[in-house]
Parts: sequence; C-alpha cells; structure tokens
Amino acid sequence: MLYESTRGRHGLVSPAEAIKLGISPDGGLFVPAGNVTVSGKQLEIMAGLSYREKAVLILKEFLSGFPEEEIKACVDLAYAPGKFDAPGIAPVCKLDASLYVLELWHGPTCAFKDMALQILPHLLTRAAAMTGEEQTIVILVATSGDTGKAALEGFKNVPGTKIIVFYPEQGVSEVQKLQMVTQEGENVAVVAVRGNFDDAQAGVKSIFGDREFNRELIKGGYRLSSANSINWGRLVPQIVYYFSAYLDLMAKGEIGPGEKVNFAVPTGNFGNILAAYYASEMGLPVNRLICASNANNVLTDFIRTGVYNRNRPFQKTISPSMDILISSNLERLLYHLCGRDSARVRGWMEELNKNGSYRIDERTRNLIAGIFWAGFAGDDETVETIRSVYRRYGYVVDTHTAVGLNVYEKYRATTGDGTKTILASTASPFKFNESVARAILGEEAVRGKGELELLEVLSAASGVAVPPGLKNLAAKPVLHTKSTPKERMKETVRDILKP
Repeated sequence: MLYESTRGRHGLVSPAEAIKLGISPDGGLFVPAGNVTVSGKQLEIMAGLSYREKAVLILKEFLSGFPEEEIKACVDLAYAPGKFDAPGIAPVCKLDASLYVLELWHGPTCAFKDMALQILPHLLTRAAAMTGEEQTIVILVATSGDTGKAALEGFKNVPGTKIIVFYPEQGVSEVQKLQMVTQEGENVAVVAVRGNFDDAQAGVKSIFGDREFNRELIKGGYRLSSANSINWGRLVPQIVYYFSAYLDLMAKGEIGPGEKVNFAVPTGNFGNILAAYYASEMGLPVNRLICASNANNVLTDFIRTGVYNRNRPFQKTISPSMDILISSNLERLLYHLCGRDSARVRGWMEELNKNGSYRIDERTRNLIAGIFWAGFAGDDETVETIRSVYRRYGYVVDTHTAVGLNVYEKYRATTGDGTKTILASTASPFKFNESVARAILGEEAVRGKGELELLEVLSAASGVAVPPGLKNLAAKPVLHTKSTPKERMKETVRDILKP
C-alpha cells in the first residue's frame, strides 16, 4: 500500500513516510492509493479474536513495509493490560433492542483519542527508523481539549521526539486544562492560544506549510510531524474499533453475519466518522453513518446542502471538543468521492481559505447524501438527552455522546429506520462532570462547586468510580503556563526548540 496527497502535488510515499510527515508537503492529506477489502468469511473468523488480534489484522493491510511482528509489538504496547480499564479495550454496552454504545474512553486520559494516540508514538518512532530519519521529530498539535492530553500522554519521554500542544485559552473544560498543564515529561510543552480552536488549528497548519521555517528547523535538527487526525497514523487505528464493535455484537448473537448496522458519531474535525467510512468501504456491513454536530453545525449544513460555509459565529458549547468550524478530515472524503480529482479538491480548499466557503458538485453531494445523515443538537437538547438517558437506562453519558444520541433519535424519528445502531461514546462523563451532574442531579447539586469537587459528587450519585486518569488532579503541580497570541505561534515553537 502506498499513499498519495489529496492535493496531488506530491509523489507516492510509503506508509512509514506518510506517518512520519503527518501532512503532505503540498498541504494535502495522505490517503491510501489503493483499496483494502475484508470478506464476510474473514469477518466471521475475526469475530472470535481479541481487540489486539483484530488490530494487527487490520493495521497490517494499511502498513505495508512494517513487519507484522513490529505491528504486533506496537499494538501490544498501546493496548497493554493496565493501560485501559476495560479488558475488551472498547466494550459495547446494550441500551435497548436496537441501540448500543461503543465506549471509547477507557484509556489513560478518558477520551476516545487514546484509542489512536496510545499507538501512534510507537508507529511514528518505527516509521522514523525505517526511513532513516536522523532529526528529532517534533509533534505539533492543535487541540479542542482531548487530543492534547492524549497526545501528551502518548509521547511523553518517547526517545527522539518532542511534543508541543496548543489549546484555546478559554475553549476547554477545567478538567481538560488541568490534565494538560500538569503534564509531566522531559519532552513536552503546552501553550494556551488567545483564540478559539480554529485559530489554533489554522496556526498549526500555517507552520506546517511554512517551507522556510521548516528548513530552519531541519537545520537545527528537528522535523515536524502531527498527532492530529490529519496524520494517517492517527486515523488508521480508529478504523479498528468500528470492526471491533460490529464483531463483538456478532459474536454475542446480537446481529447476524452480514447484517447491516448504523453508526452514530459525534464529530467536529470529521476524523472519527471518517474512520467509520473507511471501515464501511473495506466491507464492514454499514447501512448509514449518522454525523452528529453541536451548535457549530457546519457539517450538518454541508451534508444537507453541499455548501461548506465557516462564515458564521463560533459557538462555545458544553461539548467543547466539537467546537470546530473547519473540519480538516472532510478533505479526505471529498477526494475519494470526487474520483480522486486532486485539482477539484485543491480548488475547494483554496476557496475555503480565501472566502471561507465552497460548494461541491451535485454528483459528489449525492454520493455523500447516500452515505451520511446529519443533524445537530444545542446545549439545552444535550442536557435533556443526558437526563433522559439516565432516567430510562440508568446510564450516564458525557455531553459529546449526548449530542450523538440526540441526533440519532432525530434520525430515527425522521426516517423511521429501525436498523440496529452503534453510538460512538467519545469521552467519560467525568471529563465534563459539571454539565452531566447538572443534568441528572439538578442545579442545586452543582451550585458553588468546581469541576474537581463534582467528580466525587457525580461518582456518589451514579455509583461509578472516578476514572484513575482524573483522580487527584488538584494535587498535581501546574508545569505549563505559556500563552501566546494566535499570530505568534510560529515564534513560540521557535522559542521552545531553542537549545
């Protein structure tokens, strides 16, 4: 398997080179140049395997050049006993006869980003060795909250790497911020950006695209790479858990071989649901992909109209990891569905950069509409969904998962589709405990209490223990206090990397 850029101005590269670079030098994103297919017979065989065994079988199809024993070593390190607090890594919980929850937050930072960011450092260091890289790899990350901590945890003290995380100063929860600013590690840096997530993401993309600055870094012994889902090495492990969820249900007799399911996915940057799309393209029996947004509903409007328009007010919501108006991974989907026409993709991305919007052609729009259904939920709807699911099922969901559930309910009411549906649960409810506690316990229970105090309040009320990754945050020293205007992110990187 080789990889090509969605912008079409960089040659084919190996999987190792694609992972090492993170983003193509022409500004595009790397995608597989060929197809991977999994037969129904293979699915039946895989149903009896462990999560780690499934991961090896799927990853080796995309990582040609990596010896299978190396892939297995990466998988074993990432999903080792003790790293995740659920034996199955990504367990599936049944809510009713047609709705299941795929819990993706049992890793060390209590968010779905752990599923990929526990393995990416191992893939990246092996990719660097395979390509003869001599420079120190600098991981540059923009985060809306969860990616930053998961990347920091994954890359801390990994030899041959440094990691710099930029987060929006006022755009993350107290728990998310504390997780990042207390991060230990000799090779880590955390910086608050005076702006929103899109500002941080645009700044990181600009740094990657600054050829002169990149040459300066290489002279100094550094090479940039990414841990955001623009890096294929971050996206490909996410494909695994869609197979795992389906196969676990098949093994339990909840679905029959070949039976189609829906996946409902709360998403902002489009990476999580894009992984479900790749799984579907490989042969996983998928009926519909339900794309759930919060009030920053740019993806909902795009899927419904074919017009992507980020020229709208940026909404700060109680599901902050989805507070995004520029969904980077959408570029990959467009490339595949417009027949790998890189000139057309370049044109759309240039329009987005120049005017803040673009309109796709009717054929591509119809293809998207045949695969995806989109909706969004405001904060009030999100709170009500948390409350109602707790009352109906005794099950506690975080704000992002609640967005996904609310949109699923709208999908079912609109279409009448009773297909069994797997909802991707992207974060522990304890990460966003203030909103969750307010929803299920009422205003009085949270009044005057901070997020750290509410961890114990929510635990006592729900009967669920506070996850290990969130315990004792208040006792940890703050190690990172840097902040920067969005216009000076490049200078900040330069200062951090100074000898």
